[in-house]
Amino acid sequence: MMKKDGHYVLGADFGSDSVRVVVLDAADGSVAGQEVAYYPRWKTGAYCDPRSDRFRQHPKDYTESLTLAVKGALSQACVNVNADVSGKVRAISVDTTGSTPCFADRNGTPLALLPEFAGESDAMFILWKDHSSVAEAEEINRLCRTWGGTDFTKYMGGVYSSEWFWAKALHTLRGNPAVAGAAYTMVEHCDWITAALTGTESPEAIKRSRCAAGHKIMWHREWGGYPPRAFFDLLDPRLGAIRDTLGSETWTTETVAGKLTPEWARELGLSGETLVCVGAYDAHIGAVGGDAAPGTLVKSIGTSTCDIIIAEKPKAGEAERLVPGICGQVDGSVVADWIGYEAGQSAYGDYYAWFRNLLAWPLKNLNVGGLDVEALERSLLRELEKAAEGIEPTETAPVALDWVNGRRTPFADQRLAAAISGIKLGTDAPTLMRALLESTAYGARSIIEAFEAGGVRIERIMAIGGVARKSLLGMQILADVTNREIQVTAGDQSCAIGAAAFAAAAAGLYSDVFAAQKALSAGTERVHRPDPGRAAVYDKLYAKFRRLGAFIEAETKGETR
Repeated sequence: MMKKDGHYVLGADFGSDSVRVVVLDAADGSVAGQEVAYYPRWKTGAYCDPRSDRFRQHPKDYTESLTLAVKGALSQACVNVNADVSGKVRAISVDTTGSTPCFADRNGTPLALLPEFAGESDAMFILWKDHSSVAEAEEINRLCRTWGGTDFTKYMGGVYSSEWFWAKALHTLRGNPAVAGAAYTMVEHCDWITAALTGTESPEAIKRSRCAAGHKIMWHREWGGYPPRAFFDLLDPRLGAIRDTLGSETWTTETVAGKLTPEWARELGLSGETLVCVGAYDAHIGAVGGDAAPGTLVKSIGTSTCDIIIAEKPKAGEAERLVPGICGQVDGSVVADWIGYEAGQSAYGDYYAWFRNLLAWPLKNLNVGGLDVEALERSLLRELEKAAEGIEPTETAPVALDWVNGRRTPFADQRLAAAISGIKLGTDAPTLMRALLESTAYGARSIIEAFEAGGVRIERIMAIGGVARKSLLGMQILADVTNREIQVTAGDQSCAIGAAAFAAAAAGLYSDVFAAQKALSAGTERVHRPDPGRAAVYDKLYAKFRRLGAFIEAETKGETR
């Protein structure tokens, strides 16, 4: 290992709304500089239609925002350490949302960057929360169960989701002939951004992420990579053609994908010798920034949640234990040579944002001159939480389902919708706010139960992400509902810090990712301990949550038969 003093690593975390960049001192993990840059087109709602569950992002949002964030973080770092650190950044690691894929041509160029598709939403990156391909996901699930071969969802919790790669590909290929005709391959955001930074143009040469491929694209060593072309041809031969461009190998995140191109080095203000790691999904890299370890469930809580835990691989001769209902189990998706297990909720903070937007409708749409509408919107959830703190849970309290954006775990089903029961004339806004906070905690509890029913032990829970850091009441309710301690990370940028840990390992500054994690992670800021009295009440409310969910699920299935 090289001497760490005077060396820096950079982590870039592409979220749903922005990219967050941190520059860390590789010796002790101190943040030398950080910057957030928001996606300008996404901010205007371009290429999206929430009413039809369509959420798309332009590739230029990613590249332009990355440039701004890296330059801002480097500028801050130079001031903070009173030295030019740009030439001392040894490696970059990048994480993104997922599954967020985009069609590309033979040169690996996203179609949205071609003049003929400049304004075409189907040529953009299809964001993780785009649910326009529910029917195609169902078709994939039916084929997996009936085609007479291997069920390729068996390592994916047994259900393929509309949030994932192949469903999105199939929906677009069938619905947009122009895009289908121009598409040569499809590439995940985490793979494209690293390919762009390293100048990798050939789709076959891209070092595809083990994390993305295993959890969302049906890759597994048991069947030699991706399912056979014959499987995809039964769905659509054009899907089979896409499959053949992906290769058969995948790479774990500490692998070096290449070096920055001279053009990108100049654009970002970094050395051309800067290494770039293979990309991965935000929650998986964030789990490393949040102290991922065997027995530790890391909950990345933001607009949605992604719940990550690692465990040892089975011993030679032993079969891998399958965990039904989760979002997959993949060797090396978090840390090389460990099984990474993923689950999550399709909405967490988004549920609260929906409620805020509902209440703020008059402010935005009626003539209420003299009010600072943006300031009121920003403070609304904070004030509602304050009021909700004084409400004690009772067995007759309203109960809400957290399926406002469908259900990710257990057993993904994006047709499902939220519901709220127990509302009376005396139910006010703070009471409903508390019900929504409780509903997301109930959803989290159901995930914990799914893991443990599948034999994955959970000894510790670490919460990372914006909601975890900001919502003290939400995290206390989570502790009470699950009857477990909830530890909250001390750092604002767990995903970017996790990315930096991979970069440090890839650059040879640490022996492995765990050593880098120990040195660079932010640690724990606070611990929420369950209240026994409230936990007992929540046991009964959780039973109501389960019954309400069963009713809504039965009604939904009846309507879609």
